[in-house]
Order: sequence, then structure tokens, then C-alpha cells
Amino acid sequence: MDFIGAKDLFLAIDQGGHASRALVFDIEGNLRAAAWHDLHPQVSDDSRVEYEPGPLLASLHDVVAEVLEKLGEDRRHVVRAGLATQRANVMCWDRLTGRAIGPVISWQDRRGREQVAALARHSKFVHARTGLFLSPHYGASKIHWCLEHLPEVLRALQEDRLGYGPMAAWLTWQLTHREPVVTDVVNASRTQLLSLERLDWDDALLELFDVPAEPLPRCVPNLREFGRLSHAHDVPLHLVTGDQSAALFAYGELQPDTAYINTGTGAFVSRPSGPARLYGRRLLTSVIHHTDEQTEYVLEGTVNGAGAALEWFARRFEVPDLIQRLPAWLEETVGSPSLFLNGVSGLGSPFWIADFPTRFEGPADLPLRAVAVVESIVFLLGANLAEMRKLASPPEQIQITGGLAHLDGLCRRLADLSGLPVYRPRECEATARGLAFLLAGRPRHWPEESPGDWFQPQPNPALQATYHRWLAAMLGTMRKGKNA
Repeated sequence: MDFIGAKDLFLAIDQGGHASRALVFDIEGNLRAAAWHDLHPQVSDDSRVEYEPGPLLASLHDVVAEVLEKLGEDRRHVVRAGLATQRANVMCWDRLTGRAIGPVISWQDRRGREQVAALARHSKFVHARTGLFLSPHYGASKIHWCLEHLPEVLRALQEDRLGYGPMAAWLTWQLTHREPVVTDVVNASRTQLLSLERLDWDDALLELFDVPAEPLPRCVPNLREFGRLSHAHDVPLHLVTGDQSAALFAYGELQPDTAYINTGTGAFVSRPSGPARLYGRRLLTSVIHHTDEQTEYVLEGTVNGAGAALEWFARRFEVPDLIQRLPAWLEETVGSPSLFLNGVSGLGSPFWIADFPTRFEGPADLPLRAVAVVESIVFLLGANLAEMRKLASPPEQIQITGGLAHLDGLCRRLADLSGLPVYRPRECEATARGLAFLLAGRPRHWPEESPGDWFQPQPNPALQATYHRWLAAMLGTMRKGKNA
């Protein structure tokens, strides 16, 4: 990349589950301007979660235009842009026109679960090749579903004009109008069609999932010249990656003694392993950044029902102001007598059950149940941390970011359950800040504007007892499901 000057600014575009954001940072890591646009996925009762491509793309154009307008004359100092997206979102498009064919299918969507179930005997092979476990949350089964159920997709394939793959590939193409369509390695890896060793499409996986190779975009490094943003004064797009991968770099280089947790619609816990690929029996091995010079990996755990579980609760019990009411409820109750068996969006690691019966056990009081939902998120994170201890040295601390990190009660419970100090930066929106760090050339000096908060672990026998009751109830439900 070109020389970076003291006045240079960096545009970070974050396409998340419920909003598109554009934020501009300077070389010191200071936030200079921000804009956002709310998005609402279409959710149906049969585990389908999707977006309309047109409004989603328009939201990116809108936030970029707004943030540049807020900068005023300083917009001329924006020298690079980066894009982060939801990693396992996939879609189909017409390669000749760029027009979307069908919806953007969210990572939460499980419409491909029948194909995944039929491939169960290949689970070890898939994990060894991809670092992922067989799951309908990843893109391969979604793409296969489109080929089988959307006539226009099949027609485009027959006419040799079909494109499909990560949502990030289509967005990059639309934002830059650069030919041909390419996809970065991080987002490509979440299709479950990428060889983690070669960082390219894998013929055996394509055959296994019955997905033709020709419509897939070419895989490229995360950091490169992707083109210029046509709606942003010709700013070059230098970085495309996944939202969770970018979030890891929000506060500089990764520390091997830290477990990184980022919360949003889902929650993700990562332990850096540098250039080494660590494999666990129940955890993911994920590529987080790839350049021509180096590739970096993490050991990753996933909690599907984080913010999604709170949204589910708010809808079911008609509590539109749930987030505002939660802090007081969390202060009043520690170790809720109500348990929440959290199968919202399916169970991720370390259990890997696509269809798990979500339910409450215990008292039906509304505040107690809300607390139980939050505690289930903490418990799922705790189960992943326990699994990680089997494969790597125990972390010395936890760093938590993302929307749910604002809940003091969640952070305190996480510290108490794990026995580790939990650090919450002052600025919890980590994805855009991580993009800016990478765009700025990973500067050695990347300070926070002001220090964050530490939550020190305290003895909490009530919470520990609730966790063991919760874990026993979860495992009991799993055993019943296997014997049914």
C-alpha cells in the first residue's frame, strides 16, 4: 500500500445483522464521523432469515454518502476504505448484469438443514478440510437449496450467467463496478466450500455439496486493491473481510493470552493462534486475515442465540424496551431460578445441534426469564471457554466488545463464571475500528480515546449453581433428542 500521511483518514464500512454503518477514523484511531442505517431481516417460522438485496445495498450507499458529508472538507483526506460483512451470508446474482437473483440468505438461516443431515457421515472430512462443522448456518447448503428451489437460479446456471457465493463478493462488485467478481478468503471460508490449507475452492467439497464451481468468484487475499468506491469520490477499497474477523483487531495486534469475545446477533469467542491452525473436536478453526505475506488463524466458538435470543424474547413477550429494562433486572437477580435452554437460531459450538427445542424451565416471572436469557448467553460462552482450555493454555483475561457488552450484568457474570478479569473498551463497536487498524497499516500506536472498564471475578456460588443446573438440563434435552 501507499505511504500513509498524518492527515490521512480511513473509511470503515460495516454491514451487520441489523444495521449498515460507515465510520471514519484517523491515523491515531480517533473516530471522526459516523453514520448508520437500520436494517430488519425477514424472519419466518420455518427457520428462514433473509434480506432484500436492493435495500441492503442502498443502505451502504446511504451511510457512505452521509459520513462523507459529515466530514465536510476533510473528506479529501480519506485515502482508503474497508468493508466488513456477515461472513456466512450468501446470495445468487446474474454475472452479466449484476442483478441479484433471489434474497440475501442470512447466516442464521437453516433452510439447508436436510442436506446437511444427509451428509452427517462426512462430518470429520468436512471439519478437516474447512475447519468448520457440518451446519446449515454455512453457505454451501444454502447455495444448494437455491439451485434446487429457485427456478431463475437454475435457468441462469443453464445459460452460463449465474454467479453465487458470499454476499461480500456481490457487494464489493456493486460498490466498485470492477470486473471480474472476486471474494476475499475470510468470507469465502464461511461457505464451507474452501480448503483451509490451500485457501481456495475445494473440488471434493463442491462435489459433496453438489455445488458447481463455475459460478463461484475467484478467491483473493483480504488486503488488496478491490477497486474504487464509485459513490465515494473514487476512494480505493483496500480491504474486504468478515465482521467478526475485523472486530478482533479493534485495539491493535492480537494478544495470545487474551480470549476475544464479540457480541451482536450472535456471540463469538476467539483465541489467536497466529499462523498455526489449531483443530478442536468441537470448536472452529477460522482464518481471520490473509495477505500475500501472511495468514492468521483463531480457534473460535460460536453462540448463535445472543442478541437474536433477546430479540426473540422481546417479540414473544411483547417487551419492546427490553434492553432498557435489562440492566435493573440483572442487578436484582444473580443466578436466576429460571433456566433458558437457548436454541435460538440453533446451537453452535460446542454442541452443534441445528434444531434444538428452545424453552424455559422454572418460575415464569418476566424479569427472571429475561435474566435467564442473558445468563444462557454467558453459559454458552462459558462452555466454549471450557472447551478451549482443552486445546490451548488458559487465557489470562477476556476482552468483550459488541452491542451486548454494554450490559454490566452480563460482563460481571462472565467474569464470575470464567474466573477471569473481563475488559470492556469504552468504544464497543469493534468491527469498524478493526477495519481502520488494518487499513492504517497496523500501526504500533493505536490507543483508545479513553480507558474502558474492568470486571474482576468474584466468588458467585449462586451463578455457578445455576450454570450446573442449566448444563444438566441442556445435556438431558440432547440425550432425549437422540433417543427420540
